[in-house]
Amino acid sequence: MLKAYKFRLYPTAEQKTMIAKQIGSCRFVYNWALEQKIKTYEQEGKSISRYDLNKLLPQLKQDHEWLKEGNAQSLQGMTLNLESAFTRFFREKKGFPIFKSRKNPIQSFPIPQSYTVDFDNNSVKLPKMGEVKAVFHQRFEGKLKTAILSRTYTQKYFISILVDDGEELPEKQEFSADTTVGVDVGIKDFAVLSTGEKVENPKYLKNSMKRLKVLQRRVNRKTKGSSNREKAKLRLSRLHEKISNQRNDFQHQLSSKLIRENQAISLETLNVNGMLKNHCLAQAISDSSWSSFVTKLEYKAEWYGKTILRIGRFKPSTKLCNVCGYNNKDITPDVREWECPKCKTKHDRDINAAINIKKFSLQDQNLIGI
Repeated sequence: MLKAYKFRLYPTAEQKTMIAKQIGSCRFVYNWALEQKIKTYEQEGKSISRYDLNKLLPQLKQDHEWLKEGNAQSLQGMTLNLESAFTRFFREKKGFPIFKSRKNPIQSFPIPQSYTVDFDNNSVKLPKMGEVKAVFHQRFEGKLKTAILSRTYTQKYFISILVDDGEELPEKQEFSADTTVGVDVGIKDFAVLSTGEKVENPKYLKNSMKRLKVLQRRVNRKTKGSSNREKAKLRLSRLHEKISNQRNDFQHQLSSKLIRENQAISLETLNVNGMLKNHCLAQAISDSSWSSFVTKLEYKAEWYGKTILRIGRFKPSTKLCNVCGYNNKDITPDVREWECPKCKTKHDRDINAAINIKKFSLQDQNLIGI
C-alpha cells in the first residue's frame, strides 16, 4: 500500500540557495522537454518519448553548464512528470500540459532516489544538499519511493515522501442500510447527514474576505518591482495560506469522522464546473471545496476498507419525498422546508436529500460507481 507523508523542512541559507537552483533547473528541463514534444509533433507528426528526451539531456547540460549543479535524477524525473501529464491529457481529454512559470505560488521538484530519512536526528539527507533539518510528526516504515520537495510563496519548505509499506489494501467491509450514511453537501451547511446531523459550513474565505480586500489593495498601490510590493504580496499570500490550511484541517477532521463511524458513505455526483458558472454562487462553492472533501473521503476509504457509493447527478434527491416517493416539482432553491402534499410529512430540504441519496445508493440500478 502506498502512502505519502508530508513534513516541514528547515534548510540553511546555503541549502535554500541549492534548492532554488534545483527548482530552476527542473523547471527549465520541463519547459524544454515540452517544447521538444510540441516541435516534434508539428514537424514529424509523432511524439518524442521520455527515453529519447533523457538521451538528449547530456547535450543540454553541455549547452547549459549550470544544469550540472543539480541532481541528474531530478532532471530525468521532470521528463517523467511531463509524460504523465500527457497521459492524463489523452485519457481525460482535458488539461493540455502548459509551461511552468517561476511565478507559480508553489515550486517543487522530484527526488526519485538516493535520499535517506533519519528520525533520530530529525533530518533528511538529500543529494547535493546533505542533511536538512526536518520536523517529523509521525514515523513510518517501508520502502522509500519518489519524494517531492516543495517551496511555497511564503518561503516554507516541505518534503512529501511516498512510502510502500509492503501491506495489501484491506478488504472492503460488508455494509447494510444501518451502517451506511448519506451525505448531502451544500453551502449553508457544509454537509447534512441522513441521520439528521448538520455540519455547519465554516466559510473561511468569506470570513476573511474583508482582510483579503485590504491586503490586495495594498499590493495594488505599491510600485511594481519594489521591495514594498513584495512585502505586501507576502502578507497577502500568508493569509491565503492560512485559509487553505484551515479548510484542509476542517475537511480532514470531518472525513476521518465519517470514515471511522460508518462502513459505507453515499454521495451524490455533482457537476461542480457547471455550478461555478453561476456567478452568484461561484465564490461560496469554491470556498466549500467539495471536490477536495470527496477526494479525502475516497482515499481514506481505501485505507480502512470502507466503501464510497456514488449516484448520478440527475437523481431528484431534493424534490422526492423519502416516505411516499412523491415528486414535488414546485420546490425552488429558496425553499428550505416543505410538506408533502400526498402523505403530509414535513421535510427539511437537506435532510430529505441526504436520506434519498442513501436510499438511491443502496439500489444497484442507481449506482454509477463504488
